[in-house]
Amino acid sequence: MNNVHASFQRNLKTMRKIIFSLCILLSAASFTGAQEGQEPPAPGTTLKVTSEVVNVYAVVRGKNGRLIPDLTKDDFQLEEDQQPQVIKYFSKAMDTPLTMGILVDTSPSQEEVLDVEKREAEAFLEQVMRPKDLTFVLHFDVEVELLQDFTADLHLLNHAIEEGEINGGGVRTRGTFPSGDAGGATHLYDAIYLSARELLKNEVGRKVLILLTDGEDQGSKVRLETALEAAQKSDVIIYSIDISDEAFYRHTGFSYNGESALRKLSEETGGRVIQVKNESETSIAFQHIANELRTQYLLGYTPTNTKLDGTFRKITVKVPTKDAKVNARRGYYAPTG
Repeated sequence: MNNVHASFQRNLKTMRKIIFSLCILLSAASFTGAQEGQEPPAPGTTLKVTSEVVNVYAVVRGKNGRLIPDLTKDDFQLEEDQQPQVIKYFSKAMDTPLTMGILVDTSPSQEEVLDVEKREAEAFLEQVMRPKDLTFVLHFDVEVELLQDFTADLHLLNHAIEEGEINGGGVRTRGTFPSGDAGGATHLYDAIYLSARELLKNEVGRKVLILLTDGEDQGSKVRLETALEAAQKSDVIIYSIDISDEAFYRHTGFSYNGESALRKLSEETGGRVIQVKNESETSIAFQHIANELRTQYLLGYTPTNTKLDGTFRKITVKVPTKDAKVNARRGYYAPTG
């Protein structure tokens, strides 16, 4: 019976890989072309054509860097494309259910830091997860694999996190995403694209991706801009724990340029990048994210621009009276008519 169970689990994992591969190949190919005849957002997404309400989650810090948890609606100013908007809905989002994805880089550059990432990710979920919250776990290297689908079960999530192992590196001939001519063993952009487009798009509430990576991408089928657009269209907030092994890059002779990509992905979606240099800083980084998720504000408004043209609209959120810094997504894509 144990052999049958093990065989079933292997077959299930293979099927997940095949499905993921088809998803990325089919949706990536049609992503740009679908813009002209884009279908309306599916029911249950944060932005709905019927209500025309745009939801913005914001985190506010004072000059000293400390979180400000006691603001009111009147403290905020919100603009869309430099036009003032009326904030109709306001609440503290700490009680809004979380739908999260933990994305773990298992490429060779993470070999010396992966165990720390696993341990602190498990501690983070233990601290943050509440009964109504859901999380999935995904790892990426030369392939992208869903280790655990949405669940509130910490035991299953911890088991999935532990399941991630370093890929031996280099080009593989088999896997979810076979490498191109140039090879590449870190499909970060594919992982973000797939998570946003295939897993989080139709979820509701606060949607967060937490990346555990040094930000380097090699071999993805989609570009950085495409991954970011998928996250923006699915109303996903991206937090990046930038944990890099400097010795790996020193010894291999590779250059490290991942920080700029992580900064773009995170800052454009309302999250942020937290750099980690040692084991103790990993725990602190997760603590920062946990604190921010507990002190988010939810601002909702009906845009004065009522055109359903699918264009990107820039959002600016300020708290002028407090001389504070606001982290919020920098825009959204309008629905199409």
